[in-house]
Amino acid sequence: MHVLSIGSDRSVCVQGSASAKRQIAYGERLGALDIVVFSLRAHACKSTELSTRVHAHPTSSRSRFLYIYDAYRIARKLKKPDVVTVQDPFEAGLAGLFIARAFGVPLHVQIHTDFLAPEFVRASLLNRVRRMIARIVLPRAQGIRVVSERIRDSLQTTNYSLQTVPTVLPIFVDVTQFATMQRLKHSRFKIALLVMSRLEPEKGVEHAIRALKEARDAGHDAGLTILGTGSLESELRALSRALGLERFVDFKGFQADMRPFLAEADIVLAPSEYEGYGLSVVSALSAGVPVLSTDVGIAREAGALITTKEGFSDALCDWIEHGPRSGALALSLPQSFDAYVEAWCADIERARV
Repeated sequence: MHVLSIGSDRSVCVQGSASAKRQIAYGERLGALDIVVFSLRAHACKSTELSTRVHAHPTSSRSRFLYIYDAYRIARKLKKPDVVTVQDPFEAGLAGLFIARAFGVPLHVQIHTDFLAPEFVRASLLNRVRRMIARIVLPRAQGIRVVSERIRDSLQTTNYSLQTVPTVLPIFVDVTQFATMQRLKHSRFKIALLVMSRLEPEKGVEHAIRALKEARDAGHDAGLTILGTGSLESELRALSRALGLERFVDFKGFQADMRPFLAEADIVLAPSEYEGYGLSVVSALSAGVPVLSTDVGIAREAGALITTKEGFSDALCDWIEHGPRSGALALSLPQSFDAYVEAWCADIERARV
């Protein structure tokens, strides 16, 4: 079977990355996998595995909607696919729909973001346009895979007239690396709070900082560690200074290995406006660390403590005073990497039937 995948995940070009390993495994299982990667950085990559050919094509933020032309130009030079799969129902989805129609093959759509959440369209004009594109793409897809029951249920309440029932396959997380992790006391903070997130507007990290302020004002010896980078880093640092929290907020930047920080955390805070999934939530709960989260992504299904962004500070203080001190993952996830690859490929194959 030959599959053409279209998306913007540059990490498939990084040798040894989790994404690259998954793509190679997909290619070995399916037979052949061509991947068109759109990137803001002008670079190209090609895997060394014969079963998986990775084709990267650079684009710019000004030409997002030239994806259709760019992807088609690349696709017509490749072997005709049996299925076209896209990593989102937006720009990549529109490109995939055009190519699938041109080749007369099924379209399979992956959805990793809760684009039906009200906060998604409030975030930007681009997101409003993306939701309109999804309305065009999804009813024409022969296969749809989502990463959470929340997204599936939201889709099924729309009037999109879908051809297929969406399947749910959570993103693969090797939970064993967290389940065996030994918990430690933080070297500085009596109550160690942790955020693992990109520092972007939709992640709501300012709510975690303000919650820390409320906790300290209530007499709790708490501190916050933030793992991640993004466009709001300077603004969030300034907010910490303005609230007098410079000594109690540690910005650690991006960390490839979050385990040393999870080991010292008493609770993980996830105050996002919207989420597609929530890898940090799954990782923390797998390690036995409780999570306080807004009702987004997979948080409720996974077993997080749920609150609102307006009530985040009060909920944190309540947790400090009453617990629980440990968390547990309530999700049923693929038991192994091989099981996940098998389920992923089987979902693609169903779109061909």
